[in-house]
Amino acid sequence: MTIDGQTVEIENERNVLELIRKAGIVLPTFCYHSELSIHGGCRMCIVEDDRGSLIPSCSEEPRNGMIIHTNTRRVRRYRRNILELLLANHSRDCTICFNSGNCRLQELARSFNISSIRFMNTAHSPHMDHSSKCISKDPNRCILCGDCVRICNEVQNVGAIDFAHRGSDMHISTPFGVPLAESVCVGCGQCAAVCPTGAIIVKNDINKVWRALDNQETFVTVQVAPAVRVALGQEFGLGDGENSIGYIVAALHRLGFDKVFDTSTSADLTVIEESREFVQRLQSWHDMPLFTSCCPAWINYVEKHYPEIMPHVSTCRSPMQMFASVLADEYRKVPGKRHVHVAIMPCTAKKFEAARDEFVTDGQPNVDFVLTTQELVQMIRQSGILWEDLEPEGVDNPFSVYTGAAVIFGVTGGVTEAVLRELADDHGPTALKKLAFVGVRGQDGLKETKITVGGKELSIAVVSGLGNASALIEDLKSGVRKYHFVEVMACPGGCVCGAGQPVVPLSHRAARGKGLYSADLLTSIKRSEDNPLMATLYDGLLKGRNHDLLHVHYPGHKGHHNHAA
Repeated sequence: MTIDGQTVEIENERNVLELIRKAGIVLPTFCYHSELSIHGGCRMCIVEDDRGSLIPSCSEEPRNGMIIHTNTRRVRRYRRNILELLLANHSRDCTICFNSGNCRLQELARSFNISSIRFMNTAHSPHMDHSSKCISKDPNRCILCGDCVRICNEVQNVGAIDFAHRGSDMHISTPFGVPLAESVCVGCGQCAAVCPTGAIIVKNDINKVWRALDNQETFVTVQVAPAVRVALGQEFGLGDGENSIGYIVAALHRLGFDKVFDTSTSADLTVIEESREFVQRLQSWHDMPLFTSCCPAWINYVEKHYPEIMPHVSTCRSPMQMFASVLADEYRKVPGKRHVHVAIMPCTAKKFEAARDEFVTDGQPNVDFVLTTQELVQMIRQSGILWEDLEPEGVDNPFSVYTGAAVIFGVTGGVTEAVLRELADDHGPTALKKLAFVGVRGQDGLKETKITVGGKELSIAVVSGLGNASALIEDLKSGVRKYHFVEVMACPGGCVCGAGQPVVPLSHRAARGKGLYSADLLTSIKRSEDNPLMATLYDGLLKGRNHDLLHVHYPGHKGHHNHAA
């Protein structure tokens, strides 16, 4: 077909828009995402064919001999009118919008040189929903592109939001208009990650953390999740997936945190505890596999959608909560100081997890505040710290040692590979390297593998994206599939693609996972049990208390299959 005079070969493209991009032309879109279904609602990708018809390129199938024009006067005027109408029904307090500077509507308004709106502003008074611990919803910034609805329903299979009413009354709503906190929302935040205008944003706790840092009577510790190191740097000029943990630690010290730690340390604890639990479970037959428990959105999803499988979910706390328990025991004894603990996470659901009653000790949460990677970026910029002038620093003692098995926790398949390293019959470097090729790595939503451990063949699945998890659970319940162990992460691709991370196109996300595997290669210790700090903890602080400090029993865990020692 011919696009603006160029002949373009039709191969496997689903629509004309993909061919236009193949030809090196970037059309504006709001509602088009390659991983979601075709919606065709925003009409910004309109093109004109040789007969004068205007067609939405995202929903038009390419045909041999088609001739289209993407930049005619008529098309430009059409797109400009759409933008003006959207802005006429949109909150214009851009300077205080979380997405300011990163808003698709703002970007296109600027590129089309829209400096005034011919139509009256019909935006209603703010009616925001702040009920969720994870995200906030502002309908006055919504342009009804439907991105949030499709990712919630198609990719995550949660069904917390959808279109309600018709015509000018149409809006995005929870069922029966209940607050988000009372809906089936699991806090994964993927709706916020795809929202182009800031109508759904991540809850912001920056000011609370600043107050803690400014208070002379507090001792503030912070932990940084493995996935953060391969996403934050891109906001300051580093490449996709480049490991920036040294710079992050330096920035956190400059911000005023008293102690900076890496959550990878407690991920080693998780590997050891989960491996022991798995080995104990294998001693008896179960009709369901052992499911991992690191992801709070997954736990929330099980509680709301599949409570019957909760007894088969590991009792291990997430690495964040394991570390919080250890740090609380260590630093709440600092004389004259109140211990405040902050966690830097790639995940929005961690905010909900931190507030759960199961993780409150003596009336105080083990994790006082959770900041996403995006929020840490904001804090660094607010402080005036020049990223390029930072010198990389190491995390603080006494919890400064971690393994490569812990670092890869942040990518889908990482937890499984770490457990397999723990259980492998051969602990030699060659054998451990071979585990990278058993089928647990990669960005696929469902990965399956079989591996022999201790003479027993184990069937294992790795799932990312709650829609994939739901389909797998249904197959397990019907007997179509059988596994011994299943790793689940709510976000497609794992924590590296969490909703709290800086948003990148789907095609760029694999680089983050690759960055974690590269960081693993640079570690001298590959297995969690070989970490000398683990022996120190188990012989000291955790002695006789590891179950109390490292495990949790949610309400649905009643009658759980074991009590891992």
